[in-house]
Amino acid sequence: MMLVGSDRLRDIALLVARVLLSLLFLIFGWGKLTNFGATVGYFAHTGVPLPDLAAIVAIIMEFFVGILIVLGILTRPLALLLALYTLGTALIGHPYWTMSGAVQFDAEINFYKNISIIGGLILLWVTGAGRYAVDPKLNFGQPRAL
Repeated sequence: MMLVGSDRLRDIALLVARVLLSLLFLIFGWGKLTNFGATVGYFAHTGVPLPDLAAIVAIIMEFFVGILIVLGILTRPLALLLALYTLGTALIGHPYWTMSGAVQFDAEINFYKNISIIGGLILLWVTGAGRYAVDPKLNFGQPRAL
């Protein structure tokens, strides 16, 4: 049984979810974009492979894909792509199982935050962007029949 206004509430909730899921990516992606040299240096220092390329990929995924998800553009495929990226950053950037002490605890928190974010992105992949997005205007709002 549908409640009156439940579709509208669902669409508002999806908009809020898109903004909240993207907030972390936007903040840290912007930091990487505006401090590119420092980002490359940090990636090199921590052993990230191909630090220049990794920094470019991180900026694209975090900042630009984050903006697209907020706007609800290509939401389903980008949510899935961002989930895979987030898994990669969890494994590469927060390998708590190789650490000890306080550093291990911090990395473990960040690893599991990434895993939780992946859950939200998968939900967004399943639900789509909702009405308050560009996707419905481009017919990207509904999954296609096989």
